[in-house]
Amino acid sequence: MSRGGVSLGVDVGTGSARAGLFDEKGKLLGSASNPIQMWKDKDCVEQSSTDIWHAVCAAVRSACSLANVAPEDVAGLGFTATCSLVAVGVDGSPVSVSSNGDSKRDILVWMDHRSVDQAERISSQGSPVLQFYGGGVSPEMQAPKLLWVKENMQESWSMVWRWMDLSNWLTYRATGDDTRSLSHMEQWRASDSSDIEPCGRDEVFWAQIGLGDLYEGSRAKIGHSVAFPGYPLGSGLTPTSAKELGLLPRTPVGISILDAYAGGVGVLESVSNAEFQADMSDEEAICHRMVLVCGTSTCHMAVSKKKLFIPGVWGPFLSAMIPEFWLTECGQSATGALLDYIVQNHPAAPLLANQAASQNLSICELLNKMLLSMSHEQNMPFLSTLSQDTHVLPDFHGNRSPVADPKSKGVICGLTLDTSEKHLALLYLATIQGIAYGTRHIVEHCNAHGHKIDTLLACGGLAKNSLYIQEHADIMGCPIILPRENESVLLGAAILGAVAAKKFSGVRDAMRALNAPGKVVYPSLDPKLKKYHDAKYQIFRCLYEQQLSHRSIMARALH
Repeated sequence: MSRGGVSLGVDVGTGSARAGLFDEKGKLLGSASNPIQMWKDKDCVEQSSTDIWHAVCAAVRSACSLANVAPEDVAGLGFTATCSLVAVGVDGSPVSVSSNGDSKRDILVWMDHRSVDQAERISSQGSPVLQFYGGGVSPEMQAPKLLWVKENMQESWSMVWRWMDLSNWLTYRATGDDTRSLSHMEQWRASDSSDIEPCGRDEVFWAQIGLGDLYEGSRAKIGHSVAFPGYPLGSGLTPTSAKELGLLPRTPVGISILDAYAGGVGVLESVSNAEFQADMSDEEAICHRMVLVCGTSTCHMAVSKKKLFIPGVWGPFLSAMIPEFWLTECGQSATGALLDYIVQNHPAAPLLANQAASQNLSICELLNKMLLSMSHEQNMPFLSTLSQDTHVLPDFHGNRSPVADPKSKGVICGLTLDTSEKHLALLYLATIQGIAYGTRHIVEHCNAHGHKIDTLLACGGLAKNSLYIQEHADIMGCPIILPRENESVLLGAAILGAVAAKKFSGVRDAMRALNAPGKVVYPSLDPKLKKYHDAKYQIFRCLYEQQLSHRSIMARALH
């Protein structure tokens, strides 16, 4: 490995800050993780930027130590994070967004749903900008969160010097440069030209929804400078941040992107050209793929050369993930979080946890093993058919895509008085299938509106669960490619640092050089299994329609 041949990626997720170091071929040299605090109170979910920065610094130092990488070996650094919102004071200090006034809690976490009412009011305005968000905004977006703070925390609102997405705050904290990324700025302004200047029409939108003061003073509170992913910021790391991170001052830092987008950058070129590209050009082939970044939630990303507006789906966003491609962003608000909820709240969970620990397995590994054994005991033709009497609508935290209904609720159909470990295994399987049917709904919806998705790539924590991936492949009826490197989000962040350090001419070139395929999971070709999943998918779709009917009946009764 040459001197200065290492790229460093930092990812701040919902529960931890992680750092990973990669060599010039995209191979992981070492990684480390540090937990971050989170405060939850009903729909309010908050974090602390001070706590997050300390966790980032600890993770970077640990990763460098584990990988035996010296500061001078690090060519460049890239950051990625959730789309959480940071309130920054005039001197860079935190401004509280917490109802209890705790000044440390200056971040509205992406999953915070306190602004459902504001989201509905913004969506009802009918602004042309809303076409870039599937026709309406979600409480997980920044605009309704900002409006909630203005309406409910006037003192904090007046104290804020800058509102920043978490990834942009991280690069600002590292370099002192306030330049924002397109992947975040698409939430502030709909840029539909090939340059990186914002469209002025958005000032009308912000004024229309009651946030025109964000634009006062040359857009002071939301920034005025944007750049492509990987663009080098300022003079690199400041002396202060370099000392805190254990790196060298002036180490190049690239413009950040959302964590899900980093997963796309880290995996989208992880294909075998001979098998998955055929006679298509590079530009055409990449538009047939969708990346699933499977963690606490799941984000589904696809790109196109054409601008595709899809009802209920975020985008298209130009150059938000890959320069000169339009990004379509879909998602499921709770996937890993939902599986944790289902398992941890079952009466059999403590016993199962003890069994898993005694066998040195994770709970999911033990459940997968149990399901295989149960299918053999019951002479089932397929493991999947164990769930024939249990159906799950996984909207326990609303539906982000494709119906874009934050009020949608989770449904479990087929419960009994059974509290055994085997019952938990069946419920776990049905939940996995419900999540996969949600992905099928998303892909069908996107393809009906212009996409040509026929190959999935998956990364993130859930992608390591073999049953989760096989059920998705069978339900989708298409192959799922897993990358060589499990830490695709960290690799995507590291690519931004490599581009900032001029190791590559651009993000796409870096992706081709550093992405690599691993295992390919193929769907079953048995028509009986397809018929089974088609039937369960029909029930899955009915569960939401029935919920809408029930909602209407109760609304009429109450009004």
